[in-house]
Amino acid sequence: MVNRGLKMKRKAPLDLFLDLTRSDLDEWAGSRIADRGRRYQQQGRVTDLAVARNNALIAWVIGSERYATKVLVGDTGLPESICSCPYAMDCKHGVAVVFEYLKQVGNSRHVPTAGADDERLALLEYEEWDGSEAEPGEDALSGDMQIEIDDLLNGKTRAQLIDLIHGLAERYPEMAQDLADRRQITTGETQGLVTRLKREIQNISDEPGWQNYWQNEGYTPDYSGIRSKLDALLKGGHPNEVLALGEELIDSGTRQVEMSHDEGETAMEIADCMLTVVEALDRSSLAPADRLAWAVDAVLKDQFDLCEAFSEYLHRNHPKEAWGLLADGLLAQLKASKAVRGRDDFSRSFARDRLSGWAIEALKRAGRKQEIIPLCETEAKITGSYDRLVLRLMDARRHEDAEHWIQEGIRATRDKWPGIASSLREKLREIRTRQKNWPVVAAMQAEEFVRQPSWTNFTSCRKAAGKVNSWPEVRTHLLDYLESGKLPWTRNSWPLPASGLDTPEPDRHEGFPRIETLLEIAIYESKPDEVLRWYDQRPKDRFRRYGIDEDRIAAAVQRHSPERAVALWKNKAERLSAQVKPRSYQEAGGYLSKAAKVMAREKKQAEWKRYLRELRAAHTRKRRLMDILDDLEDKPILKRKS
Repeated sequence: MVNRGLKMKRKAPLDLFLDLTRSDLDEWAGSRIADRGRRYQQQGRVTDLAVARNNALIAWVIGSERYATKVLVGDTGLPESICSCPYAMDCKHGVAVVFEYLKQVGNSRHVPTAGADDERLALLEYEEWDGSEAEPGEDALSGDMQIEIDDLLNGKTRAQLIDLIHGLAERYPEMAQDLADRRQITTGETQGLVTRLKREIQNISDEPGWQNYWQNEGYTPDYSGIRSKLDALLKGGHPNEVLALGEELIDSGTRQVEMSHDEGETAMEIADCMLTVVEALDRSSLAPADRLAWAVDAVLKDQFDLCEAFSEYLHRNHPKEAWGLLADGLLAQLKASKAVRGRDDFSRSFARDRLSGWAIEALKRAGRKQEIIPLCETEAKITGSYDRLVLRLMDARRHEDAEHWIQEGIRATRDKWPGIASSLREKLREIRTRQKNWPVVAAMQAEEFVRQPSWTNFTSCRKAAGKVNSWPEVRTHLLDYLESGKLPWTRNSWPLPASGLDTPEPDRHEGFPRIETLLEIAIYESKPDEVLRWYDQRPKDRFRRYGIDEDRIAAAVQRHSPERAVALWKNKAERLSAQVKPRSYQEAGGYLSKAAKVMAREKKQAEWKRYLRELRAAHTRKRRLMDILDDLEDKPILKRKS
């Protein structure tokens, strides 16, 4: 920060924009907002850029409405902005203005000076903000402007004030609409406003969000205007109307997200509005139990994390009586639902499990815990949710009943839902662990390793076998199994007893040796020579099937063999750079950063710089990749374009 302050003293205020780096913008607004602001600028949403007094930038930015935005570099050396959008400050519109200014300067285009009577200054309702006075959104009308406005209004008659407002409303249609909305909210005649907002929601949700990251194009629907109007309705004392609009928003928003092709930007816009809808639910005229039912229904319908705010609402403190009524309603829904049958009904089974999960939660909150285990027993037979039942039985210390349901559950699910069967075996191991039956625990863990060879199961075997001092022998047989496929317990020297469960057979489709797992174990045991041995034996034509992660290989051998590590990271980055996806470029930048650190440690910075120059030359037309390479060196956004 000291260096930044010295830089500011040496430079004119406008020149400070020219030294901004991408990391500066991330620090200022956050990486997500910075990305969205950049896309806004690339989509041509910034218009009429000008320099205002005190060397601030001012522009119109097109979102769901046209917003006036002003930006300057503050005392910290980072940008600061205010905006007429609902977020008011340090928003994506401010970021877009910065990028537009840098583009104009980079293209040697003149940026005009804004006049003192520029309507955007009036819209923002402040005269001169230089970053050292009040923060935007606080006392923005302080000082001479406030005095002048007060003098003007105090000297007017009622008729003159009405004429003034009419004139402003005629000049600014948005103000006229806002005044009409305020009147409806104040008088309680909100039907027209609600109808218009429903139409606005439908219009915004008609067009799906999309992003073409290769061409830096796209569209993200802007719901900030909808949220501000929902806030106004709520503050005006109309929570029921907000709740009705929230239902429309959930239904329309879900359809829009289903059609959208982006990385969740559309869903985030809609989810932001749900915070207001939750407040409306809490203030609504609905009975407490009906509020809970409304929230549960929203959560159950939600497929895209639009209604996370309602999950948080449900975990607040609510009356026991309300939970009891909700439990009765959910149990009635379960009783009326058709039982799930057949292998192809997984989605219906999942939906029923979510419904029964909230019924269980409601029973618990209502103090009716005695009803939970019988409900779990019924549902386990319908949906295969044995795992949930066994957990409840174990928590109740009913271990004998838990073992009965584990065995029944394994028989019912091992072919259809092997993941559930695996989880049930884990529960039985937990019971044996509580009983301190270490030989059987170790035997069960070894069987699970054969079912699913992995370094995590290998470490679990080590821990369990260590309890009976048999790890060296167990380790030898497990590694031999990975190389040859011979089951450990078929060997005469196998030191563990039978587990009492169905013993697994090796998956012959995978073949042996199991190089991926051998690599994982070598990494876990910090044996770089073994890592490279197995890595070099991988089948070249089946590389992707084995899923070998070159990043982990490089990290494991970087001290032992730095040149191999750098080569692996470079190869991974080059494959990603050859794609046409900006997300791949970002990932490539991460691997290049790791390689750069190793090269610096080995004092080969000059060689690394030559490599980066070659990489730039090979991909010079990929603008986003060039930006990422610049970010690695933290170059100013403008200078990197030259």
